[in-house]
Amino acid sequence: MIELRDIAYVRSGVNDLDRSVDFATRVVGLELVENTEPGVAHLRADWRHHCLAFVEGESGVLASGFEVADDAALDAAETELERAGFRVWRGSRVDARSRRVREVIGFDDPFGNRIELVCQQETVTRPVEFGRVAGIEEFGHVCLDAPDVHEAYRFWNTRFNARVSDWIGDAACLMRIDPVHHKLAVFKGDEPGMCHMNFQVSVLDDVFRNWHHLTAAGVRIIQGPGRHPQSTAVFLYFAGPEDFTYEYSFGVQRITDEAAWRPRSFDPAEPGSIDMWLGRTARTTTQRQAPSRAGVPVMVGG
Repeated sequence: MIELRDIAYVRSGVNDLDRSVDFATRVVGLELVENTEPGVAHLRADWRHHCLAFVEGESGVLASGFEVADDAALDAAETELERAGFRVWRGSRVDARSRRVREVIGFDDPFGNRIELVCQQETVTRPVEFGRVAGIEEFGHVCLDAPDVHEAYRFWNTRFNARVSDWIGDAACLMRIDPVHHKLAVFKGDEPGMCHMNFQVSVLDDVFRNWHHLTAAGVRIIQGPGRHPQSTAVFLYFAGPEDFTYEYSFGVQRITDEAAWRPRSFDPAEPGSIDMWLGRTARTTTQRQAPSRAGVPVMVGG
């Protein structure tokens, strides 16, 4: 079994790099990290060098990155995946440098989502120079699409150390790889892609301050403010350029007693099953998975 230590980053292809960066910094509040890599913009939210990278080119999510312990763990993951029939691509030093990691491998999950495993993701000690004061504390979770969330869970639970925290019927599976209620979620969708990227904020007031800021800026609010009964988090989903959906949330539950926790199942048609405050609910917009090149995961420039 491959043990994931944490989520690492999202890489997203964008047609209009300047527009996506402007939104991520001026509206979302992320820091644009100074670098000299043409056509790539690294954006920072916490101790990581970056958690989001925009790559100029065809629009679509390129990869979701997860960290493993070290070189040996990455080598073992590569071997295990290849033995299971996955085509694994090992990145070059240029690929690793673009991701600010020591080593990177990539593969497509059974549903077409591109996954990257990395080791030694770069840490930055200086405070984040946020684009605006949004209260962001850290990159919270990533949500992917798959046609069958139960099959997706079997993949993540069999090959990796992901455990289901809660189900939303056949519509979503919320999974943890540490005490946080979910660092990875899979929503039901016809095509592979990323349905949202989450950022945790410091206090409850941040959610509502951000709501007013986004509304005043004319940003499309997809859902919220509301509270999820699964994680207890207060949430706000909003739309960025090129079908990229962002989420702020506060107060996510931590599961500290593994033996006592029992996953629950919520009927998405039941009032309050998505939002305990009974607000309007809507499916988030998915940024579709960018097509692979020559049948292997996109790495350089992707």
